[in-house]
Amino acid sequence: MNQDEYVEKVERIPVQFPAQHQKYHPGLEYLMEPRPISESPYVQPTGKLKDKVAIISGGDSGIGRATAYAFAKEGANIVIIYLNEHKDAEQTKQRIEEIGQRCIAIPGDLGQEETSNYVVSQTLSTFGKIDVVVNNCAEAYPQNMLTDITAEQLQRVFQSNVYSYFFLSKAALPYLKAGSSIINTTSAVAYEGQKGNLDYSTSKGANTTFTRSLALDLADYGIRVNGVAPGPVWTPIIPASFPAEDMKTFGYNTPLKRAGQPYELAPAYVYLASDDSNYVTGQIIHVNGGVMTSS
Repeated sequence: MNQDEYVEKVERIPVQFPAQHQKYHPGLEYLMEPRPISESPYVQPTGKLKDKVAIISGGDSGIGRATAYAFAKEGANIVIIYLNEHKDAEQTKQRIEEIGQRCIAIPGDLGQEETSNYVVSQTLSTFGKIDVVVNNCAEAYPQNMLTDITAEQLQRVFQSNVYSYFFLSKAALPYLKAGSSIINTTSAVAYEGQKGNLDYSTSKGANTTFTRSLALDLADYGIRVNGVAPGPVWTPIIPASFPAEDMKTFGYNTPLKRAGQPYELAPAYVYLASDDSNYVTGQIIHVNGGVMTSS
């Protein structure tokens, strides 16, 4: 790729976003302007996930949607779990079926353990197996100070962002085999911290430690556990969590001077789900626009 081709490629990606805010958490993709870019025009699928079955939490939108599309293009059948963003989930399911793969979409609160048990039972009854688990769902409610975070908010954030990872992994584990993969979405803020978003940042630190510790527990069984740490990415959680005016400069503080798009994260998940990463466990892939983090 020469310089002109690179510039043309990058110019297709939005650098600035109009002011916007959503009152609904964790956010609705169909209301965003512009819509996040979920599919790569550059990646050529090669069947890396042929006949695999993947469960993706938060698979209705954002990084979860992009990962679902990428997995489907590589030959996987998909189970997406979402809270109650029914329109986004239906659009995602429809696109996966257009790609040529099967998909079931299950609404539910993964902060409650029984939801994960139900998801696994439905996955097994539909597809008969589980090969990949992607823990990706999250919520954020920024507050200026620690004293502004209520017990109820702290509980909600950890239920969505941490408990769900434990519950879904636990429910799926008896059905995973050697060669299976668990992939957790953590964040650059797990390493940097984030002013005004203390409970969310702390939950992402927990996701990172969960990844590394579970990898050690499961290594003897041939089950790999890894994570992806996004930087600022244009997903529904952003306009749902931050003030409308903040959208105008979202992502501009990275070395690449822009926010990422969901499709730019998806190849990392494909790599960790596929046999290409057979010798990788307990690791975090940083896809963050050049933000310096200590991994």
